Amino acid sequence: MVSPDRNIIIAIDGYSSCGKSTFARAIAERMNITWIDSGAMYRAVTLACMERGLIREGKLDEERIEKELKDIHISFARTGEGTLTLLNGADVEEKIRSIEVSSNVSLVSKSGPVRRKLVSLQREMAINQSVVMEGRDIGTVVFPHADIKIFMTADPEIRAGRRYRELRKKGTEVGFREVRNNLIERDRLDATRSESPLTRAPDSVVLDNSYMTPRQQLVWFEDLLSKPESLK
Repeated sequence: MVSPDRNIIIAIDGYSSCGKSTFARAIAERMNITWIDSGAMYRAVTLACMERGLIREGKLDEERIEKELKDIHISFARTGEGTLTLLNGADVEEKIRSIEVSSNVSLVSKSGPVRRKLVSLQREMAINQSVVMEGRDIGTVVFPHADIKIFMTADPEIRAGRRYRELRKKGTEVGFREVRNNLIERDRLDATRSESPLTRAPDSVVLDNSYMTPRQQLVWFEDLLSKPESLK
């Protein structure tokens, strides 16, 4: 695949555990552009909130979060093995993928101050470079004029299975039912929150990857990119 002769933005949105990160990373590698995992950014802020005691009894301390945000810095480091998420300079890639963070990330991501800070940072990351960014509101809020918008979905049972196997592979002791319930609850919270809810952009293309391999998804993308009307 040949990279376009101008900077482009590819926005990928969709439900949790749809493989958005794997898909976006594959696109970035094939097109030689920057991949930005917006979900990792929200997870990192969630971890910071947990460590600072801002989440108690299922509630986020909205007053303190506004004050604390100025001291929460998210960045990425690229290594030979992939991309690491840094929280105030420390590698938190493994910590942010825990079930505990997953259980709280929807609570934090619906916070207005958090979303405004991260949306601003995400837009800055796309200045003067081509990017593929994935998350929940990339094509609707962060980059409403993105060149290509893709909305990913998959059967909930299949998504739960993927997440369960991922966690077990990392040595996390967790049951399938817990993972499934967490995923369904995250879907509900993401879709019903008042700040930038998860919704499909009208001009996005739907990719249901329930029964697709990563390679098949990349072929699907290449076919999409080959169409004259794919780039706005």
